[in-house]
Amino acid sequence: MLPGVGPRSAQRMAYHLLQRDPAGADRLAAAIGHARNTIGHCRLCNTFTEHELCSLCAGPQRDRSLLAVVETPADLLRIEQTHTYRGLYFVLLGKLSPLDGVGPRQLGLEPLAQRVAGGEVREVVLATGFSVEGEATAQYLAAWLTGRDIRVTRIARGLPVGGELEFVDSGTLAQALLDRRELGP
Repeated sequence: MLPGVGPRSAQRMAYHLLQRDPAGADRLAAAIGHARNTIGHCRLCNTFTEHELCSLCAGPQRDRSLLAVVETPADLLRIEQTHTYRGLYFVLLGKLSPLDGVGPRQLGLEPLAQRVAGGEVREVVLATGFSVEGEATAQYLAAWLTGRDIRVTRIARGLPVGGELEFVDSGTLAQALLDRRELGP
């Protein structure tokens, strides 16, 4: 049931807990039950939290004019780990995927529309993944935000830090060339 855990790994984990650590199995079950009963969604950004507002939305030090739109709470956490972004977030909890039955209605964009219409947000940073679905989601949101008095930007993509050109795939290298920026005055 968990991503990245196949049937054999799951079986080994279950056997370990049942045979060698029954108290650990009980703690795991209790922790999952507690999380399921106490964790909900932040009223503003839609990430997981135990309170009405998550700590980021409640924090006064964040730049409220900057709003990053991400696919998942894990994406939010990953951006936070860079210590470079000081704005707020909106978590879609998915991405457009017609084959999976996920369209704009399933993404629940009404809270995002309310935040953008509130007048405090000046820039929306589209920080969805670079998969086909992530790109489609970013393109849809960019078009959806057109006509509002808001700057819409997209996170950059390209070569990894420390990467060697000879080992980079041609698609990534082509995009890095297309997304190049000017240096110096």
